[in-house]
Amino acid sequence: MSANDSSGAPKPSGGPAALGFGPRHPAWHLATWFGVGLMPKAPGTWGSLAAVPFAYGIHHVGGAAGLLVAALVLFGVGVWAAETFRRHAGTADPQAVVIDEAAGQWLALIPAGDDMLLYAAGFFLFRLFDIWKPWPVSWADRRVGGGLGIMLDDMIAGTYAAAVLWGAAAALARP
Repeated sequence: MSANDSSGAPKPSGGPAALGFGPRHPAWHLATWFGVGLMPKAPGTWGSLAAVPFAYGIHHVGGAAGLLVAALVLFGVGVWAAETFRRHAGTADPQAVVIDEAAGQWLALIPAGDDMLLYAAGFFLFRLFDIWKPWPVSWADRRVGGGLGIMLDDMIAGTYAAAVLWGAAAALARP
């Protein structure tokens, strides 16, 4: 239950907006992947899903190398955005921060090419590794703090998903 201020209006609950941090700040837009992270249920899954069309477009224009570069750039920007959001939110890993899912999802989709079935498989594989958190995903999630920690576990999960997707694509391509 929130307390009221002297005018009777509810006091802010202490989230980022209560601290003067919100949609006017570029880190807010990036960290929440343009607001997708504000979805009330499963924001990480929605963030991953929202990243897929961008991955397809980047892959279509720049190929696998272009998507790799984009994922690494997004990782770097994401460290800053996640750290900024985290500090304003006052929590270690705010659920609204989903730029980490976008960057990890992009890594996972590098082997997909233009194959929509591989995009679907890459989406599910990334979500599996992100939720399951096998080592060293779990290590990064527990031991690395700040914006780097928020981003790193998803990049490792994306790498696992890409490796499995690449192996599956190679196996299916054989006569």
